[in-house]
Amino acid sequence: MPFEGNHANDIGLETPEGPVCKFDSADGAIKSPEQIFEGGVQFFMHATTEGDRVLAERLTRKNMNNLPHWQQHPFDQLEGEQATEAEYQDAMGKL
Repeated sequence: MPFEGNHANDIGLETPEGPVCKFDSADGAIKSPEQIFEGGVQFFMHATTEGDRVLAERLTRKNMNNLPHWQQHPFDQLEGEQATEAEYQDAMGKL
């Protein structure tokens, strides 16, 4: 989840690489990358893409690849097509 707008205070954990969303952490630890990716997809599907999973996956990749933590800890699901900047900005405008 981007830490913007209504989600600016949704930080659940601070790491040396940067903040982690409260939905991406549990019991003081970061959830698995796969759980976090799926959570991001579900978030975008319900909040911005009217159920379009392919677009939600592309938005999730773009968002996660922009975060310092995932730049330091890449995983397979982050590879692949990302949303364009226009798509991303459109989605952010819907939040």
